[in-house]
Amino acid sequence: MVRIAGVDLPEEKIIKIALTKIFGIGRNNSLVILKKAQVDEMKRVKDLTDSEVARIQKIVEKEFKVEGDLRQEIMDNISRLKRIGCYRGKRHQANLPVRGQRTRTNARTKRGKRVTIGALKKEVLAKMEKSQKTGQTVKNEK
Repeated sequence: MVRIAGVDLPEEKIIKIALTKIFGIGRNNSLVILKKAQVDEMKRVKDLTDSEVARIQKIVEKEFKVEGDLRQEIMDNISRLKRIGCYRGKRHQANLPVRGQRTRTNARTKRGKRVTIGALKKEVLAKMEKSQKTGQTVKNEK
């Protein structure tokens, strides 16, 4: 099992694809890493030698911010935006889209499950009225 930057790479995949399993490394960065490490990009992970793995690991550690460090930097940036009270920070605090997307419709990922406000169905309205009446009679008895 090949482990780079704390991530186990899938054995059967080609190395240029397997490197993308590391947070912060995409397709382009994986090709840059393999070129610097002088490793064939079409080689499978299980066919890598120990020296090739060591060269890849050294390049990833030196030149790229990945996994925990990158996640920490992103969290720090967001908390800085919240702390200074800029527009983007306020959008993050309110859990709304930050980059200008519309929120009248869509934005379900950020806003969560729909909540109906306003018109109610007759059955739901009847249930609510019934529960309120029973709640009022209990209050009056005490």
